[in-house]
Amino acid sequence: MSAEGAIFDVDGTLVDSVDLHARAWQEAFAYFGRRVSFEEVRAQIGKGGDQLMPVFFSQDDLARRGEAIDSYRSDLYKRKYLKQVRPFPQTRELFQAVLRRGVKIALASSAKGDELQTYKQLARIDDLIDAETSADDAERSKPHPDIFEAALARLATHKSGTFAVGDTPWDAIAAHRLGVRCIGMLCGGFAERDLLEAGCIAIYRDPADLLARLDESPLGR
Repeated sequence: MSAEGAIFDVDGTLVDSVDLHARAWQEAFAYFGRRVSFEEVRAQIGKGGDQLMPVFFSQDDLARRGEAIDSYRSDLYKRKYLKQVRPFPQTRELFQAVLRRGVKIALASSAKGDELQTYKQLARIDDLIDAETSADDAERSKPHPDIFEAALARLATHKSGTFAVGDTPWDAIAAHRLGVRCIGMLCGGFAERDLLEAGCIAIYRDPADLLARLDESPLGR
């Protein structure tokens, strides 16, 4: 079956933001008295706060301070780090080429809705999207499938003809739980081995690499 839909993650897949998110979480945790290494936090990026914070805090801690930690981190990211985010090259050209093949495009991000708007403008893709979902549209973030599931419903494509595209193992796990195949991107900094073990069926360096090899990719066949 030829591709009908492509559901793209955003952070680390279309825009270079993974390290910035990790630094914001690390700084927020330190503010609340929890010292965590950059590498430990970075390995969890791709999850939303609801799935990331329990890795580092107990349920009792989160019951008392979880909302405050997440709010502090969100404000810090927008104030200090969001302006440093840059799009990966040729993201717009990739989307144009995908659309020319009759494939619908959705965004499915664990980012907050206002951050997603900024990312779309940075990548110059706001006029090339058929549907989008953010953390605001799902009860649970990745690796739960909720965000991908909401995007799939809005695209109204078949699972068998729809592919998720993401840079983290959490994207691949979420896609697998939904029954959708996942294409992995290395530009978020996760190892190819980790993406393949999580279930990715193909690996590309970044949007430009996927564009260059689109005809032979799962989206172009």
